[in-house]
Amino acid sequence: MKMASPPVHSFTKLFSVALCLSLPAMGLQAQYVTTPGQKATAEQVAQAGVPLSELAPNAPDNYTIKSGDTLWAISGLFLKSPWRWPELWGMNMQEIRNPHRIYPGQQLYLDKSSGRAVLRTRQSMGTGSVPSDTIKVSPRTRYDSLADNALPTLVPNLIEPFLAEPLVIDEQTSLSAPRIVATQEGRVMLSRGDRGYARSIDGAGLVLAKNEERQLRVFRNATPLKDPGTGEILGYEAQYLGKADLVRSEGSNQAKGKDGKAITEVVPATIDIVSSKEEIRTGDRLLPEPKHQFMSYAPRAPQNAVEGRIVSVYGSAVRMVTQNQVVALNRGKNDGMEIGHVLAIYKDGESIKDRTDAALTQIKLPNERSGLLMIFRVFDRVSYGLVLQVTDALQVGDRVANPR
Repeated sequence: MKMASPPVHSFTKLFSVALCLSLPAMGLQAQYVTTPGQKATAEQVAQAGVPLSELAPNAPDNYTIKSGDTLWAISGLFLKSPWRWPELWGMNMQEIRNPHRIYPGQQLYLDKSSGRAVLRTRQSMGTGSVPSDTIKVSPRTRYDSLADNALPTLVPNLIEPFLAEPLVIDEQTSLSAPRIVATQEGRVMLSRGDRGYARSIDGAGLVLAKNEERQLRVFRNATPLKDPGTGEILGYEAQYLGKADLVRSEGSNQAKGKDGKAITEVVPATIDIVSSKEEIRTGDRLLPEPKHQFMSYAPRAPQNAVEGRIVSVYGSAVRMVTQNQVVALNRGKNDGMEIGHVLAIYKDGESIKDRTDAALTQIKLPNERSGLLMIFRVFDRVSYGLVLQVTDALQVGDRVANPR
């Protein structure tokens, strides 16, 4: 059976290359944002297409979007640099009306007939061919929600666990944060479903207003993050342990001591552990749970020059870095870092003596690119990135810079 194909934009909103990382598990929602610079790039490319030299060496002539694909992977399939997705969008802005969605089942065709690359959603017809506006429909009913099938920028489970975890604070905040002081029945450790008791330094930090719901973040061992080059402390990274609900406020109670004199007893706040990544114990600290943010990921190279270093591997004492790990960088919001910035990782070239020279001249080999990461969380002086590609052994202290 054949039926006329509906207009492209109304059928599935077709192919798009903007990014949206869906975060249902964390209660986060994605905003579909395209920056003016990205749109300008796409419009410029739309004028003439992409030079064939910018295509990936094995770019396919056609590709059908599959469930499990990501924007990063598909951009890398056609282009040498996956973060150059605005150019992929611009290759067919006539049909790609909405740059925020891409769905399984859509077909992409690479047209190189003009000497420039243009991405189409319909196969170009040869000379004398009659274009067909028909599609075949099998005799069965299909139910599907395109909104639920929109492809993410990256594989969500690689980044979701880290979105709320990294927390960089200053030393005073760490020292003054309320602490857990006791457990029910003298338990040594707390986990999900357990009740504990906590107090603040001034007795007013854990107060619950009427009809208020308040969630706290539990952390331990706020360790200093030091700049690998200068040794300067950039902030303190708090080890995330879990979350707790504040059930009752802290306060005080008037009582009589053994000598009969009136004394004031401290009544700690009551907390219930609602989630735990690790076991929680007395002495662990509490901070207010940050508000859920609307996240948007637009992989792109920074416009300004960036030079930084890897400070640490998150949640690990090791110095070596592998793919899909999260690393802290010594560059943050104050340095112009933004969520979505893609940076290349470079290993320092070795300093050696030229043994082919009788004078044994000291030489330094060039820095070599060894990986790629994307920034997903930014603090004032520190940012966190997910390592997306590794081509050589990486370690703490390696340099990061604009991808070339």
